[in-house]
Amino acid sequence: MSPQTSTYTPLSYQRTLPLTHLPSASSSIASNNNAQSSSTRLNLAELSGGITDAWNSYLDALEANPLLIKSITAGVILGAADLSGQAIQQAILLSSSKEDDVASTLDMTNNDVTTTSNSSVDIARFLRFAVFGFILQAPWNHFYYLLLDGALPPTEDPFTTTTAIKVFIDQFIQAPIFTVIIFGFLGVLEGKSLDAIKEQLDEDYVDTMLANWKLWVPATAVNIAFCPPILRVLFLNVVFFFWSIFLSLKLNKAEEVE
Repeated sequence: MSPQTSTYTPLSYQRTLPLTHLPSASSSIASNNNAQSSSTRLNLAELSGGITDAWNSYLDALEANPLLIKSITAGVILGAADLSGQAIQQAILLSSSKEDDVASTLDMTNNDVTTTSNSSVDIARFLRFAVFGFILQAPWNHFYYLLLDGALPPTEDPFTTTTAIKVFIDQFIQAPIFTVIIFGFLGVLEGKSLDAIKEQLDEDYVDTMLANWKLWVPATAVNIAFCPPILRVLFLNVVFFFWSIFLSLKLNKAEEVE
């Protein structure tokens, strides 16, 4: 499928020249600057120019291979989100272990062993979330937004009935379906049985959807109203970083009990 095109204008992602091409403010205040401050400004300008060049290169790649670049970006972001979730989970476990003052010497020894084993990164869990981002999350949203914008084209004014309808479709039709798919996809990657996946859905689905709407209703409104179509999945991935931390903790909370 070719990259999505649109006449959409709000918050255009038009390229900007590197900051090194902008007129230098030093000409008006040269008498007040010493060699050290000039060097600092030069370094900052070079850094800003490098960031701008990297952003423009990313946009070039996104326009040339939208699905692949979105998938790679999602895999990296969701993998990083799970690593953050693991760090939070380990901190909680370590804090709980330190508060246990009544354990026997044997129990304390066992706790030390458990803490040591839990302090390492769960590579399989990290890979599950990275694969989820690469194979499912980005492709799903790439084609979903193509269909959504094809059926309801973006409007120049962000605050329209069309925007409201698209947010409703996204959060109250698409999101409940996609959340079930997320539970199932990650459960299969983890090796869970269908019965175990259904049990987890029965236990966690409602709470997950309530939390989803608190975050994603306003985030989706911003995304649809203000982001140009080609950057929508990127915006979604950034927000999904924090949502994936929640999912990582929610779907792996049984580890805290073990």
